[in-house]
Amino acid sequence: MMRSMFAAISGLKNHQTFMDVVGNNIANVNTTGFKQSRVTFQDILSQTVRGASGPQGGRGGVNPEQVGLGVGIGGIDTIQSQGTLQSTGKLTDMAIQGDGYFVVSDGKQNFFTRDGGFDVGIDGTLVNPSNGLHVMGWQANAQGVVDTTTPPTNISIPIGAGMTGQTSTELAVSGNLDSATVPASGGNPPTSANQATLSSTIYDSLGNAHKLSFTLTPTAAGSNVWNIAVAKDPTDTALSGTPTVSPTSITFDASGKPTIGGQPITASSFHVGGLTLTPAGTATIGTGPTGTPPNSINLDLTGMTQLRASSDLTGNTDGASAGSLTTFSVGQSGEITGIYSNGFKQPLGQIALASFANPGGLTKAGGNLFTSSANSGTASIGAPDSGGRGQIATGFLEGSNVDLAQQFTNMIMAERGFQANSRVITTSDEILQDLVNIKH
Repeated sequence: MMRSMFAAISGLKNHQTFMDVVGNNIANVNTTGFKQSRVTFQDILSQTVRGASGPQGGRGGVNPEQVGLGVGIGGIDTIQSQGTLQSTGKLTDMAIQGDGYFVVSDGKQNFFTRDGGFDVGIDGTLVNPSNGLHVMGWQANAQGVVDTTTPPTNISIPIGAGMTGQTSTELAVSGNLDSATVPASGGNPPTSANQATLSSTIYDSLGNAHKLSFTLTPTAAGSNVWNIAVAKDPTDTALSGTPTVSPTSITFDASGKPTIGGQPITASSFHVGGLTLTPAGTATIGTGPTGTPPNSINLDLTGMTQLRASSDLTGNTDGASAGSLTTFSVGQSGEITGIYSNGFKQPLGQIALASFANPGGLTKAGGNLFTSSANSGTASIGAPDSGGRGQIATGFLEGSNVDLAQQFTNMIMAERGFQANSRVITTSDEILQDLVNIKH
């Protein structure tokens, strides 16, 4: 008789644990990045009244007789399913679509979280403002190159920091030249009814802007060969020398694609040279402040075509004037791109994500944080959108994955389970009372 009471007591204790887990899930229904828990039960030791025996002496086998002695907690698992993304519009709020965890650190230990409510700290680093933990990733070097093979560190986003001028090393020209050419007429350079012109800006090593104008003229009626001429702004007294283009002409094939000698051109097939600055030595086009002429800028014409349409050309250089960092953006792959007041964009860093062989084995550390455990495996840290890690959505936060309908159902199950076990104790007590009363 006592066995039923002890079994019911184990049911009471473990259904109370069940209720504790349900209550915690419901309490965190609006917690950013929270992952709900699930309780599983298993029976505990059973008392064997009679063991099993095999067939013998013309009789069949006998099954074992066992009386169970109660219930125990089989496990309390963390369900690592995706939560709903909630739009915030804040630039530094981030959510992970897919697997993976942000890596944050206190300088001594790495923690892992799905809570992407970040901000830029007073020191310019990306932090979680609720606990001060730094977001880990990789910082770009002065040339904007990110090396993800090195250990991750704090990410700095120096809003307001200035940048020096970026020297122009390439000028990309794209657009179309009208294939309905007419003969060139007199003038220097010669003019044509469908002559194409382009005015573009290049920058020296101090970030000063200089204007160059390009003129493309067909060599004859119906010709697919165009001569290229370049000239500087006559009012630009700082830019000296006579600019030149080499080669001086470009040929288009039957499909309207640019070629040289019958072969497709590359980004470095043409270049502009003969440019210097006055006074000499203070800055030069295409080199550093102490560079010497002649200087060359690659003229990328791979984006040009010759089709039966009006001529229209655009140019874009990789140089920039001096400016300051005003804002930044974060891409799906976690790349942080700085946007400067001069319109220049340059990589600032890369956010890191961690993945685990068994995410369910992570240990909850409070504050929306997880730590690795012996059963989660070590963290595999790398760039988002690679190695099975999810993508980053900027301006969103991941909500809790708690399903309220399921939790209320679990609440009823816990309540009824507790109630039924308490009734077993009451009934066992009544039987014991009847047993005591036999002697009367």
